[in-house]
Amino acid sequence: MSHAVSRLRAELLARSTRPFVARGARSPRCPGCRVIAPYCFCTLRPQVEARSGMCLFMYYSEPMKPSNTGWLIADTVADTSAFSWSRTEVDPAIIALLDDPQWQPYLVFPGEYVEPQSRVVSDVQVEDGKRPLFILLDATWNEARKMFRKSPYLDRFPVLSLQPEQISRYRLRRSNRDEHLCTAEVAALCLELAGDERAAGALNAYLDVFTEHYIGAKRALPLDLASPAHQALVPYL
Repeated sequence: MSHAVSRLRAELLARSTRPFVARGARSPRCPGCRVIAPYCFCTLRPQVEARSGMCLFMYYSEPMKPSNTGWLIADTVADTSAFSWSRTEVDPAIIALLDDPQWQPYLVFPGEYVEPQSRVVSDVQVEDGKRPLFILLDATWNEARKMFRKSPYLDRFPVLSLQPEQISRYRLRRSNRDEHLCTAEVAALCLELAGDERAAGALNAYLDVFTEHYIGAKRALPLDLASPAHQALVPYL
C-alpha cells in the first residue's frame, strides 16, 4: 500500500545521485514495512478511522531510515501528508494544505522554546466544520529545533505543547533524554487530545509491534506472534 511517506521516499531516491544503504543492511528489506522478509509485519497494519490529519515535515534523511516512525503514522492515519523540509524552498503543496479550509493546523513543539508564549496551547479546540491537522517535525531533536526556527511560514499557527507523562518506549535510536518521544508517540498523543482515542491506541500498539520486529531482525531473534505487543494490536486489525 502506497502512502505519503513511501511516495516521498521514492521521490527522494529517484532524485538521489547515489544509492541509500541502511546500516547493517545485508538482506533485502520488504518495501512495505522496511524490515527483512522473515520479520515482515505488513499484514499487521491497523484498520482504524481518524478525524485528525497529520502533516509530516521530514528532515532530508528521515524517509530513508528503516527506523523512521513517520511511516507508521502514515500506515495508521489515512489523512497523512509528508514533505521533505527545506530551509530555502517551500513546496507550494505545503501552503495549499495549510490553507485548506477543512483543516485547523497545530504545530507540535515544546512550549519552552516558543516566542511569544501567547502562541502556545495545551489543548485542541477545533472550530465547527474543521478538522485538526497536526504538523510534526520528523527529525532528531537538534534538527527539529533548526526546522522550527527556520520555517517562518509556520509562525501563524498555534503551537501545541504536549506534556507527556510517560517515558519514551522507543528503543531503535538513542536519545539523551527519556522524555524525548519518537514521532509516532507524539502523533498518538495528538490523536488522543483530538478525541481519536482508537487511532491513538492503534498507533501505540503498532509502534510496539514494529519495535519487536525491527529488533528481532537486527539481532536474529525468534518472533513471538503471541507477545503482549501483538495481542494489544489485535483489536485494531
